[in-house]
Parts: sequence; C-alpha cells; structure tokens
Amino acid sequence: MRTFQYLFFIAVLLSLFSCTEEATSTEENDFVFDVNIELAKDVEIIYSDSALVRVKIEGPKMLYHVNVREPKQEFPDGVKVDFFGPEGQITSTLTGKYGIRHESKGMVLVQDSVVWQSTTGERLETEELIWDEKKQQVYNHKFVVLRRGGELIYGHGFEASQDFKYSKVNAISGIKSMDETLKN
Repeated sequence: MRTFQYLFFIAVLLSLFSCTEEATSTEENDFVFDVNIELAKDVEIIYSDSALVRVKIEGPKMLYHVNVREPKQEFPDGVKVDFFGPEGQITSTLTGKYGIRHESKGMVLVQDSVVWQSTTGERLETEELIWDEKKQQVYNHKFVVLRRGGELIYGHGFEASQDFKYSKVNAISGIKSMDETLKN
C-alpha cells in the first residue's frame, strides 16, 4: 500500500511540474513584471508657471521608472514637446523617436531623428538634444543642421534658450544658401 502512495505522490508532483513548465515556456505569455515601472499610454504632461502653460509633452507610451534616487519618465515610442509663449501660443515644437526625462536632474534627453521647428520658420535637425529645465536651456554636442533665414548652417554643437529666442551653432562647418541648395 505504501508503494502505491509513493507512486501516486510522485505522479502528482511530476504533473504539477510539467504543467508549470508548460505555462512558463510559452512565448506569448512571457513578460517581465517590474513593480518599479509604471506604463501609461497616450500621455500628455503640462508644465505651467503662474497659471500659464509653458511646456506640453506628449507621447504614445511612457514608462515611469519609480526609483527614489533617480525617478525618470521614458518615452520609448517617441515624444513631442510644445513650447508656449507668454500669450499662450505655441512658439516651437521638438520631436524625436525617443525621449527620457530625469526628474531629479530636471533634464530631458531627446534622441533619434530630433527636429525642433519654430513658428518663425527656423528648423534644427540633429540626433540628440538636451533640455535643461532648471537653466531653461537647450543644447547638444552633436552634428546639427539649422535652417534659418534662407540659409542652411552645418555645425557641431548647439545651444539655445528654452524659448529659442537666442540660439547659436557652436562650431560651424559650413553655410549654404537655400537657393544654392535648391539648384543642386
């Protein structure tokens, strides 16, 4: 009788392990569960000062990394940032395929096909742009192409005020007239 009980017990254990193995090995159900990451979809974050909207950040997906030392908001599927003027109108827009905001540092990093476009017609194209919220500055140390006033300005490094009223390309490597570019 004892042999039968042992065999029955072993059969039950083997069936439990085999079921568990099947459930965890299916690729469709595999995912990483992390209590330190919150997922939000179709996100819109608005920053205001004295009841005036200054900045609006949008993205199709945001991962909020809940870390006491270094909380951050990650936009793995792209980000769009609208900057507003004192009258409440959009003055410029910044887009990129990836963005991350480090809360404690007050820094936003936008990468991959980054474009900043002003309502006055200026356009900056680069692979990376950093927005320092505390200093209210936008900058990078990468290759940039700036379209301004009928010219294409090529260079390495860019800096601007948050409202882009002041901007400069640091190491200019070339300037072309838009008319010249259109002819080629």
